[in-house]
Amino acid sequence: MAGKRMQAANETVDKNKLYALDEAVKLVKANATAKFDETVEIAINLGVDPRHADQMVRGVIELPNGTGRAQRVAVFARDEKADEAKAAGADIVGAEDLMEAVQGGTIDFDRCIATPDMMPLVGRLGKVLGPRNLMPNPKVGTVTADVAEAVRAAKGGAVEFRVEKEGILQAGVGKASFSEEQLAGNIRALIGAVQKARPSGAKGTYMKRLAVSSTMGPGVKLDMSGLGNEA
Repeated sequence: MAGKRMQAANETVDKNKLYALDEAVKLVKANATAKFDETVEIAINLGVDPRHADQMVRGVIELPNGTGRAQRVAVFARDEKADEAKAAGADIVGAEDLMEAVQGGTIDFDRCIATPDMMPLVGRLGKVLGPRNLMPNPKVGTVTADVAEAVRAAKGGAVEFRVEKEGILQAGVGKASFSEEQLAGNIRALIGAVQKARPSGAKGTYMKRLAVSSTMGPGVKLDMSGLGNEA
């Protein structure tokens, strides 16, 4: 059944056409027919080589309409900062005990925040958290003394993005149950954030191709004109 559903969905999308954002969102929603609320994702091919430090693209954006996903947030903090994190709604708060749990393979969270003084401790977890894109980083606001604000942002729909090898950046921008307006608003916000994160080493065309899809649906290519794309 899944194969037939995918085949039917593929037939609704012209692989050679670039769709306007509103039209693309409508198609993605129509093809999200799985029995669960599919995540809507955007994939962007960037004209960068992330192996070079001056071409790395990463950042964080608080989507205007949230992600539709309940984020479990862990915070490395002590004393008053630990209390602030708990009061702000952090799911897991700790120090050495949390480090030992992570080292033991227990990673029951989607976002990880740390106060600056905890980084010597958290640094030991680089090999564990790094590959999962969970390592706290001051550039995206996850190493901060203002843990309450960081927790609020993570719970409220903050999405961290980072270009991977081959210059591809992927990020979730909501759920298929969102309205077309909510999804379009989130996509525009994410594209704007990626544009602002354009690195100094990027030459030529920065955003080459964009496509939107749901978890189980086909990709729909976006027409970048009208999205404020800079060559």
